[in-house]
Amino acid sequence: MTGGAGYIGAHVVRELLAGGHAVVVFDDLSTGHAYRVPAGVPLVQGSVADHAALCTAMAEHRVDGVIHLAAKKAPADSIDVPLHYYRENVVGMVVLLEAMAQAGVGRLVYSSSAAVYGTPAVNPIEESAPFSPQSPYGETKVVGEWLAHAQGVASGLSWVALRYFNVAGAGSDDLGDGSVNNLIPMVFSALDKGERPQIFGDDYPTPDGTCIRDYIHVVDLARAHVAAADYCEGRQASEILNVGRGIGATVREVMDVVAEVTGIDVDPQVVGRRAGDPEDSTAATARIHEVLGWQAELDLEAMVASAWSAWTAQRSR
Repeated sequence: MTGGAGYIGAHVVRELLAGGHAVVVFDDLSTGHAYRVPAGVPLVQGSVADHAALCTAMAEHRVDGVIHLAAKKAPADSIDVPLHYYRENVVGMVVLLEAMAQAGVGRLVYSSSAAVYGTPAVNPIEESAPFSPQSPYGETKVVGEWLAHAQGVASGLSWVALRYFNVAGAGSDDLGDGSVNNLIPMVFSALDKGERPQIFGDDYPTPDGTCIRDYIHVVDLARAHVAAADYCEGRQASEILNVGRGIGATVREVMDVVAEVTGIDVDPQVVGRRAGDPEDSTAATARIHEVLGWQAELDLEAMVASAWSAWTAQRSR
């Protein structure tokens, strides 16, 4: 799998191993960490834009399917450096698909994103909702889905794209999310510095005026990848599926749970809205349950508690 040394990827590797799958990780380690790859799992350091390295890895390790998580993924950053995101996410996807075709690898699970929807007209968001990405990052995920579909038509590739909503939590203390682009670690980072976490706007038409998001535990998400990989075997799959709980939580509600879990008075500071933040983004989840038999099991408190445990463990090292 690509990106297997990253936050999400490392959880997927562990769930694949638990399910009896043999795994090889292909990662450039630009944001991932080698220590996250379990002992005995081969780690190939390389770029998904390196066709020869991909073909060699697939041949040497007798790869028969790919879970593709390697990507640049910060929407705000993508606005500043759009060509970098297109090069990494779109060109990288093209090269990966070419290498898979050359190596005779016919199964793919693709890491997509709820960012393809932008600001939805209706919540919960069905997979059939129109594309309206509000960043180059979201645009690259749309193109990635198009590429998977086109290659499926052309070559018989069996593929599933998973549109993640807001991922949080940790499966163990060594696999925490250190990205301060995400709300929960952003709050933890502010608390560590003795600062007030920021809420970007409290004048949205929501119950408490703050944005609503669908938070999914990273362990549940990892299990969805395993289910998708299994589904691709023995059929020509062509599926796009939301991965969320189907339950929205406001930013203020998340901070209230952080206060309960940590015992710290969070006392957030309200600042201006950020451009492009939809007021509500919640997944419709009936389709993934129907197709994969998967549903989320872990709640928001479990996400925050596991994330805080991993955060404090990392801080003490």
